[in-house]
Amino acid sequence: MQIILLEKVVNLGNLGDIVKVKDGYARNFLIPKKMAKRATPAAKAEFEARRSELEKVAAEKLAAAQAFADKLTGLSVSVARKAGLDGRLFGSVGNADIADALKVAGFDVDKAGIRLPDGPLKTIGDFPIDVALHTDVLANITVAVVAE
Repeated sequence: MQIILLEKVVNLGNLGDIVKVKDGYARNFLIPKKMAKRATPAAKAEFEARRSELEKVAAEKLAAAQAFADKLTGLSVSVARKAGLDGRLFGSVGNADIADALKVAGFDVDKAGIRLPDGPLKTIGDFPIDVALHTDVLANITVAVVAE
């Protein structure tokens, strides 16, 4: 299915790109989230008429994400978990736990934006974590996992 992207989508394209994707991806994800429209001649004409407005909105979102990243960068949050004598946790610290710790610190971050490249944290220590606030904006935080 041919679609017009209404915002930047990771690994797919930028605002205004006409790309071909699988039907299910377009119908079930991109179109319901208002990230894309079917690439019909009428939709193409409507998009070209609204292009400047959509670019302005995208620039505002990017600026807001960069401002939020400036506040968030360098932040250190602590998560307490039960641990054994050797420093391994009984369980793990995942995206939701880190998002909850950030919410307690006063930063409302979506748990899907928290990047754990090596999977959940399973030992005590300080870990550098990336938080994706926008497709182009990453904030670096430190998560300190401590024993209860």
